[in-house]
Amino acid sequence: MKIQSHFLKKLKPCLMALAIAGVSASAVAVTPVTTVSNALVLQADTMNRKADACTDFYEFANGVWLKNNPVPADRSRYSAYEEVNERNLNILRTLAEAAVNKADAKGSEKLVGDFFASGMDEARIEQLGAQPMQPALQKVAAIKDRTQLMQVIGEFHREGISSGFGFVVDQDTKNASRYIAQISQGGLSLPDRDYYLKQDKASKEIRAAYLKHVASMLVLAGDSEAAAADAAKRILALETRLAKVSMDKVALRDPEASYHLSDLAGLQKMAPRTDWRTFFAAAGVKDPGPLNIAHPAFFKGLDQLMQSVPVSDWQLLLRWDVVSSYASYLSKAFVEQNFAFNGQKLAGTKELSPRWKRVLEVLDHSAGESLGQLYVAQQFGPEAKAGVLDMVNNIKEAMRENIAGLSWMSDVTKQQAYKKLDSIMVKIGYPDVWRDYSGLQIKRDDYAGNVKRASAFEYQRMINRLGKPIDRTEWGMTPQTVNAYYNPSMNEIVFPAGILQAPLYHVQGDLAANYGNTGATIGHELTHAFDDEGRQFDAEGNLKSWWTKSDEKEFVRRAKAIEVQFGEYNPIDKLHINGKLTAGENIADLGGMKIALAALRKALAKNPQPELDGLTAEQRFFVANAQSFRSNIRDEMLRMTLATDPHSPDKYRVLAPLANMPEFSAAFRCEGKRSPLRTEAKRVNIW
Repeated sequence: MKIQSHFLKKLKPCLMALAIAGVSASAVAVTPVTTVSNALVLQADTMNRKADACTDFYEFANGVWLKNNPVPADRSRYSAYEEVNERNLNILRTLAEAAVNKADAKGSEKLVGDFFASGMDEARIEQLGAQPMQPALQKVAAIKDRTQLMQVIGEFHREGISSGFGFVVDQDTKNASRYIAQISQGGLSLPDRDYYLKQDKASKEIRAAYLKHVASMLVLAGDSEAAAADAAKRILALETRLAKVSMDKVALRDPEASYHLSDLAGLQKMAPRTDWRTFFAAAGVKDPGPLNIAHPAFFKGLDQLMQSVPVSDWQLLLRWDVVSSYASYLSKAFVEQNFAFNGQKLAGTKELSPRWKRVLEVLDHSAGESLGQLYVAQQFGPEAKAGVLDMVNNIKEAMRENIAGLSWMSDVTKQQAYKKLDSIMVKIGYPDVWRDYSGLQIKRDDYAGNVKRASAFEYQRMINRLGKPIDRTEWGMTPQTVNAYYNPSMNEIVFPAGILQAPLYHVQGDLAANYGNTGATIGHELTHAFDDEGRQFDAEGNLKSWWTKSDEKEFVRRAKAIEVQFGEYNPIDKLHINGKLTAGENIADLGGMKIALAALRKALAKNPQPELDGLTAEQRFFVANAQSFRSNIRDEMLRMTLATDPHSPDKYRVLAPLANMPEFSAAFRCEGKRSPLRTEAKRVNIW
C-alpha cells in the first residue's frame, strides 16, 4: 500500500516529488563533509562559454552539462537535484547493507537492516506472489451494503490505502495551536482530475492505456480477462464521476476554499446518505470533534454517488485501490505492469530502476528517520549547519530591509510583515528529536507486510495527535531528502541535510556561488511566507488577514502580472505554463533571487571577492543559481509537470526571473536587444 504523507498538503517544497531521496549533533559521530578543491560551488567546466549569456543564459550556464548528462534510462528527468539524490542513494545503500550484515544491530540500525533485507529478498517476494494483499481483497469481497462499505474504507485508511477521499489529523488552518481532523477530496488514481475530463487526443490515449493497465493488474490479481476488462470500464467510470465533483489544482491553491469548519453531525447533515459514524469508528476516531470539511462540493457529490452507484461498483474500485497500492511490493509481474503504465506511459521512463534504489525509497517513505539517523551521523557536520544558519540570518535581514524599502506597502502592513518574518522558525539538517519507531514491527521475510505495518504505525501516530499540544519539533521531510520547504501553519522553513550537499552547497565554497545556489533557495522558502498563499497566514500560522485592503489589492495586482508573464512561456507542443497554478513558486523564485543577491551584496561590501574563472562575484551568483536548476527532462514528464506541478519547468525558473532583474543585465552588460530584461512597465516587483 502507498504510504500516505500527512504533511505534504501544506508544505511548500522548493522541488516537488524528489526524496532521498531526536539525537543532537553531539550525540552522533560526524565525518567531515568533503569540499571541492577549487572552493567553488559552480562548476565552470559544465558551462558553454560559446553561448551568449544575455540571450541564452540557461545554455551559457549549463550547456556542457546538458549535453553530457542525458536522462538515465531509469529516470524521467535528470537534474542537479537528482545528481545529489543519486549520490545520497549510494551512501544510503552502503549504510543499509552494513546494517543488514551487522548481527548485533539495534534500534534504527536494526530497523534499517531488517527492512532493507526484506525488500531485497526477491525469492521470498516471488514465492508470496499476490498473497500479501489477500486479506484486504477478502474484506472487499465480503462487503454487502453501504455501511460495510464505509467500514472497509475506514479500515483501509488505517492501513495506508486512501480510498474514496483524504483523511488526516493536522493543524487547524485558522487556529494553528491545535490539531483537528480534516477530510478532503480524493479517490483518483490518475495524476489529476483533468486526466479524466479533458477531451484532447493525448488525454484520450492515456485513458485508453489506463483501462488496459487496470485490466492487466486485475488479471494478475486473479480475475478472468473478461471480468477484468468489464471491471476496468466501471472503475474508470466511477473515478470520472469523482473527478467531476473535484476542484481543480488552481482552485485548491486558495486556502480559504479548503476551510469549512464543522463536526461529525454537520458532515452527516451535509452528506446524509453516507454512514460517517461507521467510517470514523473504523478509522480509529470515534468522535473527531472539530472537523474541517475541506471540499464540501466533493462530499455532497460523493454522497450522491454513494446512493446512486451500486455497491458492486464501489467494491470494484476498492479492489483496484488494494491492487494498485500493493503492486510495488509484490512479485515481478505486478511491479513490471505497474511500471509500464505509471513509469513508461505517464512519465516516459525507459527502464525500471534497480531494486536496491526502489527499496531505499520505500524505506525512506516508511520509516525515513531511522535511515536519517545513520545518514546524518556520516554526512552532516556542525560546520555545515552553522554555515547555513549564518546565510539564513543574513538573508532574513536582507528581506527585512527589502520590506522596509517597498514603495507600494503601507507602514501598517509592514509592521505585520516584520512580525511574521521575525517569527519564522528555522530548522537545518535533522530533527532535534528523532521519531521513536520502537513500537514498529519489521520482519526480514515480509516486505509488503513491513510497508503495511509502517503505514499503520504512522497513521496511529497521526491520530494520537488529536487533543495534544502542537509538536514543533516534528519534520515533514526526512534528513536525507534533497529538498526544502516552508510550512505556513508552523511558520517555519526547513532545510534537510540531503539538500546541503555538493554541488548544491559547499561548506567552504565560494561565497557568491553559495548565495546564488543555497542562498536563493533560502530566499525562496522565506518568500513563500509572503507569496499569494503564504501571505494569508499570520505570524502564528493562522489563516488570518494582516493586510490593509489597499495593500492587499496592490499585491494581488502584482501577483496577477507574474501569472501573465509565466503563461506566455510555451515549453512543449502548444502547452503553456499555467501561470495561476505556478504563481506561488514563481513569486518565491523571483523573490528568493532578489533577496539572496541583496544579502550577497552586503557580504561583499564587508569582504570583497576576486574574479574567479573569468567571472565576477555577481556573475558567479547568477551562474550558480542557473546551475542549481540544470535539468534534462523527457517529453512525457514535461507534459505531466505542466499539468500537475505547482513549479514551472526548471529552465523557466532561471530565465523568467532574470527578465525582471536589472541586476542580471548589469552584471553581464546586456544592452539593447541582447538584454532579456522586460520593459519597466512589464516587470514584476513584489518582494
